[in-house]
Amino acid sequence: MILLHWAISEVISGKGITMVRARAVKKFAKLALTPLIIFTVVLVIPFVNGFYYTFTDWDGFEVTKFVGFDNYVKSFQDPTFWSTLRFTALFVVVSLVIVNVVAFGLALIVTSNLRSRNILRTFFFVPNLIGGVVLGVIWQFVFNSALVALANKNDWALFKESWLQDTHKAFWALIIVTVWQSSGYMMIVYITGLVSIEQEVLEASQIDGASPLRTLLTIKIPLMAQAFTIALFLTLRGGFMAYDVNVALTGGGPFRTTELISLHIFQDAFANGNFGTGQSKAVVMFIIVAIAALVQVTISKRYEVQR
Repeated sequence: MILLHWAISEVISGKGITMVRARAVKKFAKLALTPLIIFTVVLVIPFVNGFYYTFTDWDGFEVTKFVGFDNYVKSFQDPTFWSTLRFTALFVVVSLVIVNVVAFGLALIVTSNLRSRNILRTFFFVPNLIGGVVLGVIWQFVFNSALVALANKNDWALFKESWLQDTHKAFWALIIVTVWQSSGYMMIVYITGLVSIEQEVLEASQIDGASPLRTLLTIKIPLMAQAFTIALFLTLRGGFMAYDVNVALTGGGPFRTTELISLHIFQDAFANGNFGTGQSKAVVMFIIVAIAALVQVTISKRYEVQR
């Protein structure tokens, strides 16, 4: 009888465990399948379709024949594509450096003992909340009208002519607007890294007589290397994908000399009707961004300190 009761209890407990596991699996499936389906429908399927269209004569509506690598050959033979790619690479490098330097400086300011630090955080972050198109229109007015009027009144030679009419100045106009918009967001990333540093470590450095600069260079920056990895990745990706500010501020002008790669792809596909080459250029851009991001993250990870 004892053995029978023991066997029955084992079976019941086994069934109970199985039922609990089944409920856990169902709960996980409900939570995981929905975002997985959305991810597949919104990203995976369109990406696969887009990759397939690069090997066809797709005109935006239908496919009539398979053309192999002709779209890629046409893309690589397009001199505008290469000039746009070079301009984009320069824009990404310059904006990446300036945005992160400014954002880190802002993070140091708002994590100091200033009484107005909370107000400053809001003030620095607000530009990020403004849409790219609206931002571009505002700054277009600044460069085309406001600064020109002030320059003519006060004899400022630098701003007497609109920056957006000159290729080199238009590039720096794009950089200024990008820095103004993105620095606040990256500041939040660096603030997170700074406040995550243990106070005991900072207090120990003060006891040892380390200066603020030495503490920053030898303790704070190494311990918040992960924040640099995230901020650099986000800035890198944002630079390559910049579109709305480029459209609203310069429109690629003058004479398409400030056209970033995203705007170039859009113009090639939708303005010129070259959907096949436009899609192939998008795939090339995806590969370039993926490689650049992978290299950046790999290098940055080497400098992260395990805590």
